[in-house]
Order: sequence, then structure tokens, then C-alpha cells
Amino acid sequence: MMMKFTLNMEDLIVNGKSIDNVVLDWLEDVSQQEVLEISNLWISSQTFLTERMVGLSKVGESSLTIEPVED
Repeated sequence: MMMKFTLNMEDLIVNGKSIDNVVLDWLEDVSQQEVLEISNLWISSQTFLTERMVGLSKVGESSLTIEPVED
């Protein structure tokens, strides 16, 4: 199913530079199981973003929204 992901990050440090706010959104075709896995990883890992994004060393607040895309 097609899902819209929206990642909002505040108070970042990227490559040593301070950034106030970044919002990324993208569409991805994923299964219900993949959505559950991503959600569980997001909730359970304190370092979910810094482990996956090159140059990102700190994130103050962040949120990930996953919602279905209407046909």
C-alpha cells in the first residue's frame, strides 16, 4: 500500500552545524508489516535517526507520521 511518511526534526546538529528545523516527506509502497516494523523501531530506539543519517549527530525533538495515501 502507498504510504506518506513525514519526518519532522528540530534542534539538529549536522556536520557540526546547528539547524533549527527540517521536515522531510516522501511516498513509499510498503506492506502493513513493514509499517509496523518501522513504527516499532522508531518507538524503541533512542538513536534511530543518528544511526541512519550521515552527518547527523544530535536531534532535539522529532516525530514521524505515517499515513495512507488515498487513491
